[in-house]
Parts: sequence; C-alpha cells; structure tokens
Amino acid sequence: MSRVPITTDGAEKLRGELDDLKRNKRPAVIQAIAEAREHGDLKENAEYHAAREQQSFIEGRIQELEGVLSNAEIIDVKTVGANAGKKIVFGATVDLFDVELEKDVTYKIVGELEADIKSNLISVTSPIARALIGKNVDDTVTVKAPAGDREYEIVDVRYE
Repeated sequence: MSRVPITTDGAEKLRGELDDLKRNKRPAVIQAIAEAREHGDLKENAEYHAAREQQSFIEGRIQELEGVLSNAEIIDVKTVGANAGKKIVFGATVDLFDVELEKDVTYKIVGELEADIKSNLISVTSPIARALIGKNVDDTVTVKAPAGDREYEIVDVRYE
C-alpha cells in the first residue's frame, strides 16, 4: 500500500480527533448504552438503538483514523520549505493573483486527507496544486478546471 502524504499539522489534527473519540466520545456512548439498557425491553427501546448506532459510527471512525495515520507519510513543511526556497512543493502556502477576477487568493497545498477548500487547504492532486507544483514566484500558471481555464500569477510562496 502506498503511503499518503500529510502535513504535521494535519496529522496532529487527526490525532486530536482520535484522542477525543477514545477518551471522551467512546466512554460517553458506552454509558448511554448502559442507561438505555436499564429502561427495559431492548426491541422497542429507541434510546438503546440510537446509542448503539452512535457507537458503531465512533468505532468505525476510530478504525478509519488509525488506518489513515498508520499509512500516512508525515511531512514537516518547514524542513521541506528550507530546501525548496521559493519553488512550490508539497506544503507550500501560495499567494496568487487571479487574473480574471482581479483578486488575491491564498492556498496551502496539503494531502488529500486534510484538504478543505473552505479553509483554503487544497489537495496536492487538485488541478490548481498540480499546475503550481514546481513553479516559482512571479510565474504565471494556467489551471485547467472543470469550469474552464483560469490564469494565476504567483505572488509569494512560504512554508509555515
């Protein structure tokens, strides 16, 4: 199985979620199941069935996170950045100027597991990231997106 790249920040976020599930949510749902059992007949006990369903979800998420973290290649962005200089590689935070919309945008190139467009975290496999990788400050890139080609000027690259 190939290892999936993830930033140290992304790995810490996933570890935090895993820790919360194991320390807080798992014991809480076990307690809820025990309380629901005390109410009698389990066949018609909606609280019991809801708690069991929640337990199933929590256990599934724990397994998923453990699997992801065991197969992740954790990459220290600052170390990568020290070697890359102003060249765009995995982990770069890139300030761009959208030529068509005439506005500035900032994206951080991260692994697929931590991508979140609302937080401007884009997957290394996204069209924008693929167009940016290997480029430098002051380069212009054309991104082939589903909505059509977009042109960006690279304003700044940093590793934080």
